[in-house]
Amino acid sequence: MSRAQAQGALLAAFFAVGVVVLVRLLDPAGGIAAPAIAFALYACAAAASLYAMAPLGYPRDVYGSPNAVTLFRLALVCSLAVALVDQTLLDRAGLAIFAVAASALALDGLDGWLARHQSVPSAYGARFDMEVDAGLACMLALVLLVSERAGPELLILGFSRYAFLAAGFLLGWLRAPLPDRLGRKVVCVIQIGALCLLLLPVFTDQTARAIALGAAALLVWSFGRDIRYLARQR
Repeated sequence: MSRAQAQGALLAAFFAVGVVVLVRLLDPAGGIAAPAIAFALYACAAAASLYAMAPLGYPRDVYGSPNAVTLFRLALVCSLAVALVDQTLLDRAGLAIFAVAASALALDGLDGWLARHQSVPSAYGARFDMEVDAGLACMLALVLLVSERAGPELLILGFSRYAFLAAGFLLGWLRAPLPDRLGRKVVCVIQIGALCLLLLPVFTDQTARAIALGAAALLVWSFGRDIRYLARQR
């Protein structure tokens, strides 16, 4: 284990305690299942992220504040699993769930800004940030699905990234690198922002469906543009 991985492991252990505390705060009357599931989910995801440092060629001997922010975002994402265990929690503590999800989204730009400000960007940090974004979208979609807040378009909003990765195993040309595009980042923010808004019980069913469908359409357009680009580069 490298020095950076050891530092990350210590920080991950600290945040793991925070996951359990946050789950308890979100659902004080809940049993042990929600904290255990959220803790296990976070432990596995954090361990995978630390393991990936070597294959992705992390160049520094310190874990760094950008990665610490992303790791904290991962802890927030895993804490949201409490709403999967108790399907009525979103009705009882929707504002608190929204606050956690919105915090995970709001911190999205901080890790990248820190990396640029400190002149320490890395392929690992960029990939870690991307996977946490995908995990946040997936978690929010699952929470909304079990709470029946919207329809099957949530599958697009939550699982498009994983469907794209799965398709890459069958079609190798989908694994080719994509150019950096601002539009892709904007659509990602809209995607997760829409999922966060749907946590709030202030929208009618028709309005919630319109928000979800609009965000899903944008996401399909974004992935379609990338797939068309990759197809032309074959």
